[in-house]
Amino acid sequence: MSEQSPSQTPQIPDPRIEKLFLAGLHFGYSKTRRNPHMKPYLAGLKSNVEVFNLEKVLIKLEAAEKILEELGQKNSMVLWVGAKPQAAPSIQAAAAALGHPFVHRRWLGGTLTNFTAIRKRGQRGMDLKREREEGRLEKYTKQERVQINKMLERFEHAFSGLELLTRLPEAMVIIDPKEESTALREATQLGILTIALINSDSDPFSVTHPIPGNDNAPASIRAIVEILQSAYEKGKRERLQNHDESKPDKTTP
Repeated sequence: MSEQSPSQTPQIPDPRIEKLFLAGLHFGYSKTRRNPHMKPYLAGLKSNVEVFNLEKVLIKLEAAEKILEELGQKNSMVLWVGAKPQAAPSIQAAAAALGHPFVHRRWLGGTLTNFTAIRKRGQRGMDLKREREEGRLEKYTKQERVQINKMLERFEHAFSGLELLTRLPEAMVIIDPKEESTALREATQLGILTIALINSDSDPFSVTHPIPGNDNAPASIRAIVEILQSAYEKGKRERLQNHDESKPDKTTP
């Protein structure tokens, strides 16, 4: 049997690229919506829809993974942001698993740039919530309790996910920075690192570490968020392992 030449050897698809493809990460928007800076990451058109070059996307994704791993090694705080319905469940799940703050509803203006005032408002809401949970609202009149409950409803809607934002974050993961323009603007103003899943209609230079791809489908969003979450968890494990190895061995005489 004759051996196959290198050119005849069947190529084995990269399993990571295959995973991204199956998640639909390669689908962008129509060509008319293209941001010119996204051209290097595009492979062509399919039914008038831009298609991303997943090999180039993977390079950017692996760079973002490295950043998340380093953040995990430092136990840095990451704020996860994705308020649109397609992104909210994945953002909430990843942040909850990591014990990080998140925004899965409308961004509250000043969350970062007016952090001290926003934090005070949030703390007041958390104090009242604790009083209610402990049954300590009885000291208020019935009318006051009605007003407090209404205020707590507004608080829980506005601050849900931000209870753990006790300081400015070291980094922010954003799904669709064009949709989350206020959040991105505040982070940029304060020099906070931004990692974002960004579609063909957005400017990749607007964020620190762009991940070009479909930011509009739940499956593609979930795939990217889970990858970034895993990268942070890997870094955190390495940190704990290094910490354990640095401890003196008490069994050694």
